[in-house]
Amino acid sequence: MGTGNFFWVIFYFASLCSASLANNAKINFREKEKKVLDQILGAGKYDARIRPSGINGTDGAAVVSVNIFVRSISKIDDVTMEYSVQLTFREQWTDERLKFDDIQGRLKYLTLTEANRVWMPDLFFSNEKEGHFHNIIMPNVYIRIFPNGSVLYSIRISLTLACPMNLKLYPLDRQICSLRMASYGWTTNDLVFLWKEGDPVQVVKNLHLPRFTLEKFLTDYCNSKTNTGEYSCLKVDLLFKREFSYYLIQIYIPCCMLVIVSWVSFWLDQGAVPARVSLGVTTLLTMATQTSGINASLPPVSYTKAIDVWTGVCLTFVFGALLEFALVNYASRSDMHKENMKKKRRDLEQASIDAASDLLDTDSNATFAMLRQCEVHMQAPKRPNCCKTWLSKFPTRQCSRSKRIDVISRITFPLVFALFNLVYWSTYLFREEEDE
Repeated sequence: MGTGNFFWVIFYFASLCSASLANNAKINFREKEKKVLDQILGAGKYDARIRPSGINGTDGAAVVSVNIFVRSISKIDDVTMEYSVQLTFREQWTDERLKFDDIQGRLKYLTLTEANRVWMPDLFFSNEKEGHFHNIIMPNVYIRIFPNGSVLYSIRISLTLACPMNLKLYPLDRQICSLRMASYGWTTNDLVFLWKEGDPVQVVKNLHLPRFTLEKFLTDYCNSKTNTGEYSCLKVDLLFKREFSYYLIQIYIPCCMLVIVSWVSFWLDQGAVPARVSLGVTTLLTMATQTSGINASLPPVSYTKAIDVWTGVCLTFVFGALLEFALVNYASRSDMHKENMKKKRRDLEQASIDAASDLLDTDSNATFAMLRQCEVHMQAPKRPNCCKTWLSKFPTRQCSRSKRIDVISRITFPLVFALFNLVYWSTYLFREEEDE
Protein backbone atom coordinates (compact mmCIF):
# COMPACT_ATOMS: atom_id res chain seq x y z
CA MET A 1 0.00 0.00 0.00
CA GLY A 2 1.42 3.33 -0.97
CA THR A 3 2.02 6.23 1.43
CA GLY A 4 -0.76 8.32 -0.15
CA ASN A 5 -3.38 5.61 0.20
CA PHE A 6 -2.38 5.04 3.81
CA PHE A 7 -2.86 8.74 4.54
CA TRP A 8 -6.42 8.76 3.09
CA VAL A 9 -7.39 5.71 5.12
CA ILE A 10 -6.26 7.39 8.33
CA PHE A 11 -8.14 10.57 7.40
CA TYR A 12 -11.34 8.59 6.73
CA PHE A 13 -11.27 6.82 10.08
CA ALA A 14 -10.52 10.11 11.87
CA SER A 15 -13.59 11.71 10.27
CA LEU A 16 -15.82 8.85 11.36
CA CYS A 17 -14.54 9.10 14.90
CA SER A 18 -15.09 12.87 15.09
CA ALA A 19 -18.68 12.55 13.73
CA SER A 20 -19.41 9.83 16.27
CA LEU A 21 -18.06 11.97 19.08
CA ALA A 22 -20.15 14.96 17.90
CA ASN A 23 -23.31 12.86 17.86
CA ASN A 24 -22.54 11.54 21.31
CA ALA A 25 -21.96 15.12 22.49
CA LYS A 26 -25.36 16.18 21.13
CA ILE A 27 -27.03 13.23 22.75
CA ASN A 28 -25.27 13.97 25.99
CA PHE A 29 -26.22 17.65 25.70
CA ARG A 30 -29.94 16.80 25.28
CA GLU A 31 -29.60 14.44 28.18
CA LYS A 32 -28.23 17.29 30.21
CA GLU A 33 -31.31 19.38 29.33
CA LYS A 34 -33.47 16.55 30.65
CA LYS A 35 -31.40 16.36 33.81
CA VAL A 36 -31.73 20.14 34.33
CA LEU A 37 -35.51 19.93 33.93
CA ASP A 38 -35.63 17.04 36.37
CA GLN A 39 -33.52 19.02 38.83
CA ILE A 40 -35.65 22.17 38.84
CA LEU A 41 -39.10 20.66 38.15
CA GLY A 42 -38.78 17.21 39.67
CA ALA A 43 -41.27 15.80 42.15
CA GLY A 44 -40.92 17.41 45.54
CA LYS A 45 -38.53 20.09 44.24
CA TYR A 46 -40.92 22.69 42.75
CA ASP A 47 -44.44 23.59 43.78
CA ALA A 48 -46.40 25.48 41.08
CA ARG A 49 -49.00 26.54 43.66
CA ILE A 50 -46.60 28.92 45.40
CA ARG A 51 -45.90 32.26 43.78
CA PRO A 52 -42.30 33.38 43.25
CA SER A 53 -40.66 35.92 45.53
CA GLY A 54 -40.38 39.61 44.80
CA ILE A 55 -37.52 41.56 43.28
CA ASN A 56 -34.08 40.32 44.42
CA GLY A 57 -35.65 37.47 46.38
CA THR A 58 -37.57 39.73 48.75
CA ASP A 59 -41.00 39.03 50.21
CA GLY A 60 -42.54 41.76 48.09
CA ALA A 61 -44.99 41.31 45.27
CA ALA A 62 -44.01 39.31 42.22
CA VAL A 63 -43.54 41.59 39.21
CA VAL A 64 -44.79 40.45 35.81
CA SER A 65 -43.90 42.37 32.65
CA VAL A 66 -46.49 42.24 29.86
CA ASN A 67 -46.31 43.00 26.17
CA ILE A 68 -48.64 42.15 23.29
CA PHE A 69 -48.42 41.90 19.52
CA VAL A 70 -51.64 42.72 17.66
CA ARG A 71 -51.82 40.37 14.69
CA SER A 72 -55.19 41.39 13.26
CA ILE A 73 -58.46 43.15 14.04
CA SER A 74 -61.22 41.39 12.13
CA LYS A 75 -64.26 43.57 12.82
CA ILE A 76 -65.63 46.47 14.81
CA ASP A 77 -69.39 46.02 15.28
CA ASP A 78 -71.47 49.16 15.92
CA VAL A 79 -74.67 47.26 16.76
CA THR A 80 -73.27 44.96 19.45
CA MET A 81 -70.53 47.45 20.38
CA GLU A 82 -67.68 44.97 20.31
CA TYR A 83 -64.53 44.22 18.32
CA SER A 84 -62.54 41.07 17.57
CA VAL A 85 -58.76 40.93 17.80
CA GLN A 86 -56.10 38.27 17.42
CA LEU A 87 -52.89 38.83 19.35
CA THR A 88 -49.76 37.23 20.70
CA PHE A 89 -49.75 37.71 24.44
CA ARG A 90 -46.48 37.57 26.40
CA GLU A 91 -45.66 37.64 30.11
CA GLN A 92 -42.24 37.60 31.72
CA TRP A 93 -41.27 37.26 35.38
CA THR A 94 -38.44 35.92 37.52
CA ASP A 95 -38.71 32.78 39.64
CA GLU A 96 -35.58 32.21 41.74
CA ARG A 97 -36.44 28.54 42.15
CA LEU A 98 -35.91 27.92 38.40
CA LYS A 99 -32.25 28.94 38.18
CA PHE A 100 -29.95 26.41 36.53
CA ASP A 101 -26.42 25.99 35.15
CA ASP A 102 -26.20 27.09 31.52
CA ILE A 103 -23.22 24.78 30.83
CA GLN A 104 -20.84 27.61 29.99
CA GLY A 105 -23.38 29.44 27.86
CA ARG A 106 -24.33 26.44 25.73
CA LEU A 107 -27.79 26.09 27.28
CA LYS A 108 -29.53 29.39 26.52
CA TYR A 109 -32.99 28.44 27.72
CA LEU A 110 -35.33 25.53 28.36
CA THR A 111 -38.60 25.23 26.47
CA LEU A 112 -41.86 23.87 27.89
CA THR A 113 -45.30 23.49 26.31
CA GLU A 114 -47.21 22.66 29.49
CA ALA A 115 -48.17 25.76 31.43
CA ASN A 116 -49.17 23.80 34.55
CA ARG A 117 -45.57 22.76 35.22
CA VAL A 118 -44.64 26.20 36.59
CA TRP A 119 -46.42 28.96 38.48
CA MET A 120 -48.50 31.21 36.20
CA PRO A 121 -49.98 34.67 36.85
CA ASP A 122 -53.80 34.58 37.06
CA LEU A 123 -54.33 37.30 34.46
CA PHE A 124 -57.71 37.66 32.74
CA PHE A 125 -59.25 40.08 30.23
CA SER A 126 -61.89 42.05 32.11
CA ASN A 127 -63.82 43.29 29.05
CA GLU A 128 -63.77 39.96 27.22
CA LYS A 129 -67.01 38.55 25.76
CA GLU A 130 -65.59 35.50 23.98
CA GLY A 131 -62.14 34.04 23.49
CA HIS A 132 -60.29 30.92 22.43
CA PHE A 133 -56.80 29.51 22.08
CA HIS A 134 -55.30 28.25 18.81
CA ASN A 135 -54.49 24.54 18.69
CA ILE A 136 -53.73 23.93 14.99
CA ILE A 137 -51.50 21.97 14.39
CA MET A 138 -50.16 22.08 17.94
CA PRO A 139 -51.18 24.41 20.77
CA ASN A 140 -49.71 27.85 19.98
CA VAL A 141 -48.06 28.32 23.36
CA TYR A 142 -44.60 27.99 24.84
CA ILE A 143 -42.72 28.66 28.07
CA ARG A 144 -39.04 29.51 28.10
CA ILE A 145 -36.99 29.23 31.28
CA PHE A 146 -33.68 31.11 31.27
CA PRO A 147 -30.62 30.30 33.43
CA ASN A 148 -31.20 33.29 35.75
CA GLY A 149 -34.71 32.06 36.60
CA SER A 150 -36.52 34.37 34.18
CA VAL A 151 -39.69 32.85 32.66
CA LEU A 152 -41.21 33.91 29.33
CA TYR A 153 -44.77 32.82 28.57
CA SER A 154 -46.14 33.38 25.03
CA ILE A 155 -49.52 32.37 23.59
CA ARG A 156 -51.66 33.22 20.56
CA ILE A 157 -55.29 33.97 21.36
CA SER A 158 -58.38 35.42 19.67
CA LEU A 159 -60.72 37.65 21.68
CA THR A 160 -64.05 39.39 21.23
CA LEU A 161 -64.01 42.42 23.51
CA ALA A 162 -66.64 44.91 24.57
CA CYS A 163 -66.20 48.43 23.20
CA PRO A 164 -68.76 50.99 24.48
CA MET A 165 -69.24 53.59 21.75
CA ASN A 166 -70.51 57.15 21.62
CA LEU A 167 -72.30 57.57 18.28
CA LYS A 168 -73.35 61.22 18.56
CA LEU A 169 -71.01 62.18 15.71
CA TYR A 170 -71.64 59.06 13.59
CA PRO A 171 -70.33 58.73 10.87
CA LEU A 172 -67.86 61.53 11.61
CA ASP A 173 -66.80 59.92 14.88
CA ARG A 174 -63.75 58.41 16.50
CA GLN A 175 -64.00 55.45 18.84
CA ILE A 176 -61.71 54.29 21.65
CA CYS A 177 -61.71 50.54 22.22
CA SER A 178 -59.82 49.25 25.25
CA LEU A 179 -58.08 46.00 26.08
CA ARG A 180 -58.04 45.51 29.88
CA MET A 181 -55.96 42.88 31.68
CA ALA A 182 -56.07 42.35 35.44
CA SER A 183 -55.24 39.84 38.15
CA TYR A 184 -58.19 37.76 39.25
CA GLY A 185 -57.10 36.46 42.66
CA TRP A 186 -53.72 37.95 43.62
CA THR A 187 -53.85 41.45 45.09
CA THR A 188 -51.16 44.08 44.58
CA ASN A 189 -49.49 42.85 47.77
CA ASP A 190 -48.67 39.59 45.96
CA LEU A 191 -48.71 40.35 42.24
CA VAL A 192 -48.09 43.48 40.17
CA PHE A 193 -48.39 43.78 36.40
CA LEU A 194 -46.19 46.25 34.54
CA TRP A 195 -45.91 47.15 30.89
CA LYS A 196 -42.64 46.03 29.37
CA GLU A 197 -40.22 48.91 28.96
CA GLY A 198 -39.46 50.16 25.48
CA ASP A 199 -42.20 48.85 23.22
CA PRO A 200 -45.01 47.18 25.18
CA VAL A 201 -47.48 47.04 22.26
CA GLN A 202 -46.67 46.16 18.67
CA VAL A 203 -49.10 46.21 15.75
CA VAL A 204 -48.70 44.35 12.48
CA LYS A 205 -47.65 46.70 9.69
CA ASN A 206 -50.27 45.70 7.11
CA LEU A 207 -53.23 46.02 9.47
CA HIS A 208 -56.33 46.77 7.39
CA LEU A 209 -59.87 47.50 8.55
CA PRO A 210 -62.80 47.94 6.13
CA ARG A 211 -64.40 50.98 7.75
CA PHE A 212 -61.87 52.18 10.32
CA THR A 213 -58.29 53.33 10.57
CA LEU A 214 -56.17 52.68 13.64
CA GLU A 215 -54.71 56.11 14.37
CA LYS A 216 -52.77 55.36 17.55
CA PHE A 217 -52.75 53.37 20.76
CA LEU A 218 -51.95 54.31 24.36
CA THR A 219 -50.91 52.14 27.29
CA ASP A 220 -51.94 52.89 30.85
CA TYR A 221 -52.66 51.36 34.27
CA CYS A 222 -56.16 50.77 35.65
CA ASN A 223 -55.77 49.28 39.13
CA SER A 224 -59.15 48.50 40.67
CA LYS A 225 -60.22 48.40 44.32
CA THR A 226 -62.95 46.06 45.48
CA ASN A 227 -64.17 44.71 48.83
CA THR A 228 -61.53 41.99 48.62
CA GLY A 229 -58.57 44.28 47.96
CA GLU A 230 -56.74 46.16 45.23
CA TYR A 231 -55.86 44.35 42.02
CA SER A 232 -53.25 45.25 39.42
CA CYS A 233 -54.61 46.12 35.98
CA LEU A 234 -53.20 47.10 32.60
CA LYS A 235 -55.01 48.61 29.65
CA VAL A 236 -54.28 49.66 26.09
CA ASP A 237 -56.58 52.12 24.33
CA LEU A 238 -56.93 51.72 20.57
CA LEU A 239 -58.09 54.91 18.84
CA PHE A 240 -60.06 54.17 15.66
CA LYS A 241 -61.15 56.77 13.12
CA ARG A 242 -64.14 55.92 10.95
CA GLU A 243 -63.53 56.07 7.20
CA PHE A 244 -65.95 58.72 5.92
CA SER A 245 -65.62 58.06 2.19
CA TYR A 246 -67.84 54.98 2.38
CA TYR A 247 -70.68 56.90 4.03
CA LEU A 248 -70.24 59.85 1.66
CA ILE A 249 -70.84 57.57 -1.32
CA GLN A 250 -73.48 55.32 0.20
CA ILE A 251 -75.55 57.79 2.26
CA TYR A 252 -74.86 61.50 1.82
CA ILE A 253 -74.68 61.75 -1.97
CA PRO A 254 -77.78 59.55 -2.58
CA CYS A 255 -79.77 61.62 -0.07
CA CYS A 256 -78.73 64.83 -1.83
CA MET A 257 -79.77 63.37 -5.15
CA LEU A 258 -83.19 62.41 -3.81
CA VAL A 259 -83.74 65.92 -2.46
CA ILE A 260 -82.74 67.49 -5.78
CA VAL A 261 -84.98 65.09 -7.72
CA SER A 262 -87.93 66.16 -5.57
CA TRP A 263 -87.37 69.75 -6.80
CA VAL A 264 -88.08 68.68 -10.39
CA SER A 265 -91.75 68.91 -9.45
CA PHE A 266 -91.45 72.72 -9.27
CA TRP A 267 -90.61 72.85 -13.00
CA LEU A 268 -93.50 70.66 -14.14
CA ASP A 269 -96.78 72.15 -15.27
CA GLN A 270 -99.26 72.55 -12.44
CA GLY A 271 -101.81 70.69 -14.49
CA ALA A 272 -99.62 67.55 -14.64
CA VAL A 273 -101.11 66.16 -11.43
CA PRO A 274 -100.19 62.44 -11.93
CA ALA A 275 -96.56 63.24 -12.76
CA ARG A 276 -96.05 65.59 -9.81
CA VAL A 277 -97.84 63.32 -7.32
CA SER A 278 -95.97 60.18 -8.42
CA LEU A 279 -92.62 62.03 -8.31
CA GLY A 280 -93.25 63.36 -4.80
CA VAL A 281 -94.51 60.06 -3.39
CA THR A 282 -91.68 58.05 -4.99
CA THR A 283 -88.93 60.27 -3.63
CA LEU A 284 -90.59 60.31 -0.20
CA LEU A 285 -90.82 56.52 -0.03
CA THR A 286 -87.25 56.11 -1.28
CA MET A 287 -85.97 58.53 1.31
CA ALA A 288 -87.91 56.75 4.06
CA THR A 289 -86.46 53.39 2.94
CA GLN A 290 -82.96 54.86 2.96
CA THR A 291 -83.47 56.14 6.50
CA SER A 292 -84.78 52.78 7.69
CA GLY A 293 -81.78 50.98 6.20
CA ILE A 294 -79.37 53.31 7.98
CA ASN A 295 -81.11 52.88 11.34
CA ALA A 296 -81.15 49.10 10.94
CA SER A 297 -77.34 49.04 10.89
CA LEU A 298 -77.06 51.00 14.14
CA PRO A 299 -78.05 50.28 17.74
CA PRO A 300 -81.17 52.01 19.14
CA VAL A 301 -79.63 54.75 21.26
CA SER A 302 -81.45 57.46 23.20
CA TYR A 303 -79.56 60.42 21.75
CA THR A 304 -79.57 62.01 18.30
CA LYS A 305 -76.77 61.09 15.93
CA ALA A 306 -75.29 63.25 13.19
CA ILE A 307 -76.71 60.91 10.55
CA ASP A 308 -80.17 61.28 12.13
CA VAL A 309 -80.03 65.04 11.65
CA TRP A 310 -79.01 64.63 8.01
CA THR A 311 -81.65 62.05 7.07
CA GLY A 312 -84.33 63.87 9.05
CA VAL A 313 -83.75 67.18 7.29
CA CYS A 314 -83.53 65.50 3.86
CA LEU A 315 -86.79 63.69 4.55
CA THR A 316 -88.35 67.01 5.57
CA PHE A 317 -87.27 68.65 2.30
CA VAL A 318 -88.74 65.80 0.26
CA PHE A 319 -91.97 65.94 2.25
CA GLY A 320 -92.02 69.73 1.87
CA ALA A 321 -91.81 69.39 -1.91
CA LEU A 322 -94.86 67.13 -1.82
CA LEU A 323 -96.76 69.59 0.38
CA GLU A 324 -95.76 72.39 -1.99
CA PHE A 325 -97.61 70.69 -4.81
CA ALA A 326 -100.68 70.31 -2.59
CA LEU A 327 -100.52 74.06 -1.95
CA VAL A 328 -100.06 74.78 -5.66
CA ASN A 329 -103.02 72.59 -6.56
CA TYR A 330 -105.22 74.32 -3.99
CA ALA A 331 -104.11 77.78 -5.19
CA SER A 332 -104.75 76.76 -8.80
CA ARG A 333 -108.31 75.73 -8.04
CA SER A 334 -108.81 78.89 -5.99
CA ASP A 335 -107.50 81.02 -8.86
CA MET A 336 -109.83 79.28 -11.26
CA HIS A 337 -112.81 79.94 -8.97
CA LYS A 338 -111.87 83.61 -8.61
CA GLU A 339 -111.40 83.94 -12.34
CA ASN A 340 -114.89 82.56 -12.90
CA MET A 341 -116.34 84.97 -10.34
CA LYS A 342 -114.53 87.92 -11.96
CA LYS A 343 -115.82 86.88 -15.37
CA LYS A 344 -119.40 86.84 -14.10
CA ARG A 345 -118.92 90.20 -12.42
CA ARG A 346 -117.48 91.70 -15.59
CA ASP A 347 -120.43 90.36 -17.56
CA LEU A 348 -122.87 91.95 -15.10
CA GLU A 349 -120.95 95.26 -15.12
CA GLN A 350 -120.84 95.24 -18.89
CA ALA A 351 -124.59 94.66 -19.03
CA SER A 352 -125.18 97.55 -16.57
CA ILE A 353 -122.92 99.87 -18.57
CA ASP A 354 -124.68 98.99 -21.78
CA ALA A 355 -128.03 99.77 -20.19
CA ALA A 356 -126.81 103.05 -18.72
CA SER A 357 -125.17 104.16 -21.96
CA ASP A 358 -128.54 104.24 -23.63
CA LEU A 359 -129.77 106.78 -21.06
CA LEU A 360 -126.72 109.01 -20.81
CA ASP A 361 -125.49 111.29 -23.57
CA THR A 362 -121.98 111.86 -24.79
CA ASP A 363 -121.26 114.90 -22.55
CA SER A 364 -122.19 113.14 -19.37
CA ASN A 365 -119.96 110.23 -20.34
CA ALA A 366 -117.01 112.58 -20.91
CA THR A 367 -117.59 114.26 -17.55
CA PHE A 368 -117.71 110.89 -15.81
CA ALA A 369 -114.45 109.77 -17.42
CA MET A 370 -112.75 113.05 -16.39
CA LEU A 371 -113.80 112.52 -12.76
CA ARG A 372 -112.43 108.97 -12.78
CA GLN A 373 -109.11 110.20 -14.14
CA CYS A 374 -108.85 112.87 -11.44
CA GLU A 375 -109.57 110.28 -8.78
CA VAL A 376 -106.75 108.08 -10.03
CA HIS A 377 -104.24 110.99 -10.02
CA MET A 378 -105.19 111.99 -6.49
CA GLN A 379 -104.25 108.57 -5.01
CA ALA A 380 -101.00 108.56 -2.94
CA PRO A 381 -98.02 106.86 -4.64
CA LYS A 382 -96.99 103.53 -3.08
CA ARG A 383 -93.44 102.71 -1.94
CA PRO A 384 -91.64 100.22 -4.21
CA ASN A 385 -91.17 96.65 -2.85
CA CYS A 386 -88.34 94.45 -4.18
CA CYS A 387 -90.29 91.18 -3.91
CA LYS A 388 -93.44 92.68 -5.42
CA THR A 389 -91.37 94.29 -8.17
CA TRP A 390 -89.79 90.91 -9.00
CA LEU A 391 -93.16 89.14 -8.85
CA SER A 392 -94.78 91.88 -10.97
CA LYS A 393 -92.72 90.61 -13.89
CA PHE A 394 -95.20 87.75 -14.03
CA PRO A 395 -98.56 89.28 -15.08
CA THR A 396 -101.61 87.95 -13.34
CA ARG A 397 -103.11 86.39 -16.41
CA GLN A 398 -99.85 84.83 -17.54
CA CYS A 399 -98.59 83.83 -14.04
CA SER A 400 -101.27 83.03 -11.49
CA ARG A 401 -100.79 82.73 -7.76
CA SER A 402 -100.12 78.99 -8.04
CA LYS A 403 -97.43 79.65 -10.64
CA ARG A 404 -95.80 82.19 -8.36
CA ILE A 405 -95.59 79.56 -5.60
CA ASP A 406 -93.65 77.29 -7.96
CA VAL A 407 -91.33 80.14 -8.98
CA ILE A 408 -90.62 81.03 -5.34
CA SER A 409 -90.03 77.36 -4.44
CA ARG A 410 -87.46 76.98 -7.24
CA ILE A 411 -85.26 79.49 -5.44
CA THR A 412 -86.23 79.04 -1.78
CA PHE A 413 -85.73 75.26 -1.49
CA PRO A 414 -82.16 75.18 -2.92
CA LEU A 415 -81.10 78.21 -0.87
CA VAL A 416 -82.40 76.75 2.39
CA PHE A 417 -80.83 73.34 1.64
CA ALA A 418 -77.48 75.00 0.87
CA LEU A 419 -77.70 76.91 4.15
CA PHE A 420 -78.44 73.68 6.02
CA ASN A 421 -75.37 72.03 4.45
CA LEU A 422 -73.20 74.94 5.52
CA VAL A 423 -74.42 74.77 9.11
CA TYR A 424 -74.33 70.95 9.25
CA TRP A 425 -70.78 70.43 7.98
CA SER A 426 -69.29 73.36 9.87
CA THR A 427 -70.93 72.20 13.12
CA TYR A 428 -69.94 68.54 13.05
CA LEU A 429 -66.52 68.95 11.49
CA PHE A 430 -65.51 71.57 14.05
CA ARG A 431 -66.96 69.48 16.86
CA GLU A 432 -64.89 66.54 15.65
CA GLU A 433 -61.71 68.63 15.88
CA GLU A 434 -62.66 69.80 19.38
CA ASP A 435 -63.18 66.22 20.55
CA GLU A 436 -59.68 65.33 19.45
